Amino acid sequence: MKKETATFLGFGAVLLWALLALFTTASAPIPPLQLNAMCFAIGGTLGLIWITAQGRLAELTRVPLKVYAFGTLGLFGYHFLYFSALRMAPPAQAGLIAYLWPLLIVLFSGLLPNETLRKGHIFGAVIGFSGAALIIASDLGTVSASSLPGYGLALLCALTWSGYSVGSRVFGAVPTSSVVVFCLTTAILSGFAHSVLEDTHWPIAPTAWLATIGLGLGPVGLAFFVWDIGVKKGDIQLLGTASYAAPLLSTLALVVAGVAAPTLTLAIAAVLITGGAVLAARASRATNYTD
Repeated sequence: MKKETATFLGFGAVLLWALLALFTTASAPIPPLQLNAMCFAIGGTLGLIWITAQGRLAELTRVPLKVYAFGTLGLFGYHFLYFSALRMAPPAQAGLIAYLWPLLIVLFSGLLPNETLRKGHIFGAVIGFSGAALIIASDLGTVSASSLPGYGLALLCALTWSGYSVGSRVFGAVPTSSVVVFCLTTAILSGFAHSVLEDTHWPIAPTAWLATIGLGLGPVGLAFFVWDIGVKKGDIQLLGTASYAAPLLSTLALVVAGVAAPTLTLAIAAVLITGGAVLAARASRATNYTD
C-alpha cells in the first residue's frame, strides 16, 4: 500500500471520531463500561467476519501476546476514560481536552528514533494546553466540583491514545487484523468490569440504540482499522496535523445537535488547541527538511 493511501485512510478515522462525543452523549443512560462492551463487541465481530471472509484468520495466531496486551490496554483504557469523562463533565469541554491527543502524537513522535524534539514542539504544547486551561477556568464558576475529575480523566484519555498511536508505529510489521482481537478483548474486559462496578441500564429511546450501534460501526469500529493502517504505513506527522481538525469538528457536531452552546470561550479554546498543534507539526516538518 502506498504511503499516501495509508495516510488518507488514517484521516478517515479522524472524521469518524468527530462523532464520538455526540454519539456517546446520545447513548445515555448506558454506563461507560457497558457502552464499551456493547460497542467493541459490534466493531470486533464485524472485523472478525471481514478477515474470515478474506481468509486471513490465521494471521491472528502469529501476533505476539505483548502486542495484544498493548492494543487492548490502549483501546480499553482510552475509551473507559473518555466515556467516563463525558459523563462527569460537560461534553464539549471534556471532549476538547481529550482531543489534545493530536498535539501529543506530534510531541511523542518527535521522540522516536531519527526524530528531533524542537522548540516549536514545546511552544505548540504550551499553546495547546493553554486552550485546555481556558476551557476549565471559564467553566469553574458554572459547574459543581464534581466536574473536575472528568477534566482529569479527559487529560489521561489524551495521554493514553497518543501513547497507543505512536507505540503502534513500533509494531509496524503487525497486521491490521490484530485490531480485531484488540476490540474483542476490550469488549470482554469491559463486560466483566461492568458486571462488578456498574448497574446495567439499557437505552430508553430509539435514538440511544441508534447512537450505540453507530458507535460500534464507526467511531468504535471501522475507525480503529483505518487508523492502524495510517499510523503504521502512512505519514504519522501529516496524520497528526490532520487530526487537529477533530476538536473543531467534534465541537461543531455538538453545537449543531444542540448539546453545546456556540460560546466565544469554546471558539477561542479550539483555536488555541488547533494553533498549538499546527505549530508543533510545522516544527516536525522543519526537522525532516534538515535531516
